[in-house]
Amino acid sequence: MAKMIPIPDDAPFTPEQRAWLSRFLGELVAGGAGDAQSHGPAEPVTILYGTQTGTAEGLAKKLAKKLTKNHFEPVCCDMADYDRNRLAGEKNLLVIVSTYGDGEPPDSAAEFHGWIMGNDAPGLDGVRFSVLALGDTGYPDFCQCGIEFDTRLAELGATRLTDRVDVDVDPDEPYAEWSAAVIAALGPATMAGKTTTPEDEDDDEAGYSKKNPFTANVLRNYNLHSAGPKRTNHIELSLEGSGLAYEVGDALGVMPVNPPAVVDEILANLPFKAGEATLPNGDEVPLRDALLHHYDIGTLSKPLIVKWQSRSGSPFLRSLVEADDRTHYDDFCWGREVIDLVIDHPADFTDADEFVSVLRPLQPRLYSIASSPKVHPDEVHLCVSVVEYESHGRMRGGICSTFLADRLDGGKPGVYVHVNNAFRLPGDGNVPVIMVGPGTGIAPFRAFLEERRATGAKGANWLFFGNPHRDSDFLYEEELTAWEKDGLLNRLDLAWSRDQKDKIYVQHLMLEHGAEIWKWLQDGAAFYVCGDASRMAKDVDAALLEIAATHGGLDEAGAEQVIADLKKEKRYLRDVY
Repeated sequence: MAKMIPIPDDAPFTPEQRAWLSRFLGELVAGGAGDAQSHGPAEPVTILYGTQTGTAEGLAKKLAKKLTKNHFEPVCCDMADYDRNRLAGEKNLLVIVSTYGDGEPPDSAAEFHGWIMGNDAPGLDGVRFSVLALGDTGYPDFCQCGIEFDTRLAELGATRLTDRVDVDVDPDEPYAEWSAAVIAALGPATMAGKTTTPEDEDDDEAGYSKKNPFTANVLRNYNLHSAGPKRTNHIELSLEGSGLAYEVGDALGVMPVNPPAVVDEILANLPFKAGEATLPNGDEVPLRDALLHHYDIGTLSKPLIVKWQSRSGSPFLRSLVEADDRTHYDDFCWGREVIDLVIDHPADFTDADEFVSVLRPLQPRLYSIASSPKVHPDEVHLCVSVVEYESHGRMRGGICSTFLADRLDGGKPGVYVHVNNAFRLPGDGNVPVIMVGPGTGIAPFRAFLEERRATGAKGANWLFFGNPHRDSDFLYEEELTAWEKDGLLNRLDLAWSRDQKDKIYVQHLMLEHGAEIWKWLQDGAAFYVCGDASRMAKDVDAALLEIAATHGGLDEAGAEQVIADLKKEKRYLRDVY
């Protein structure tokens, strides 16, 4: 038997880890630890993810690599593909799930979520688990889906490895802390293999990424509307020399810059001299630079209001926080920005670091890619609606959309590719596809159609597109009508909501052609939706349910099961925001 090597009492290990390491080092000295069997069997870990845009999937796969390096045996699985009969027998279960819409689970998690929340879910005694919940405090039901998974797993008898971690938009730091805590909690198996270092984490993001965006040359940038005040810009960016690659269905992350005029107005109204601000990474930069490039000054949320109120003498903010009413928060935050707090509800910050401590980091914006790399090598195209409106006596604008449309000034935006495996064309080019994309929802379907032509796909293509007016708002009109004429688009149905007395939207056209849609679905078609999650996507979903009930001769439960099956088969895919 190998001699045990003493481990100092102040070493940062549990008694069990210390004993295991002592034996392991003894075997190593004796020459026996080189045998893989001396490590013992790898600890099994199942990672379940539910994703809408691909973020949860990316984190799950990153975690699987980290666990493998630490002598675990991870299995990474989309909730849509998971065999629920395995759940009660899991030893270690890690859940990474996003929330979208009004606290809803992502499409890939919807069926599993419904099952585990229901009466058929099994007891989970003996299962250890932890949850990483992805969300955005800009929405009222922050991390609701992750919270429900965490609560329900505990109700079913599972034991928490670590407390749930709720992520506010940017997952990098919370994920790193959560994954480290989970690996430590999983036990001494972490000591058997190579311990992951920060350098190992960075290996997963070699090249240009969110942390290191590529500065892209702008090739073309023009308004797609032929008349009127509305602007939707088609933007072509060069990826030459970046090494960045994408597939149709992916998104492009764009690093925005805040409006200089608004930043300067904030600085002029602060109760201290601007000075330097310390960024989360420890760098010190002028406060103006920090507000331009690093902090969100365009979004108000409940957490920000609570922090601000603690430094402000505003009676109104105090009453808002004390009432803690969701509707009142929503009403106040809509159409207001940080500049409104600075001027209307001043706070007694004493320096730049105190001020930025209440702000959220400025996040990249994700835009559905509107081009196929097979047709436009070394380029990426975007279709960006320029958000502009007036509220509370000020002109407002979308931070990133107005940056891309108006504030580039010959500059190069920082970009990276955001992979979205949850929104892909069928692998078989013979499969017909139905695409519903009003407004800028047309973006990925322009890419899909370019890709289908480039690959010689034989499956039929049907597009539903809509906007207010045909004369001014027919985005990509020349391309779409040409594709319809030459047969690439087998059907093109157009909904112009304001060109007649009664508003017509894409869901109305779907119902009008319900029998044909049902036939396409029966023939194996894949159904895609891109656009607004809060209204359009829900209306399209309701229309699809009605089509299934009416033309499939099904009751409500039967129609819902058809839709659930389409999602499970990855034949009903949505890129909604």
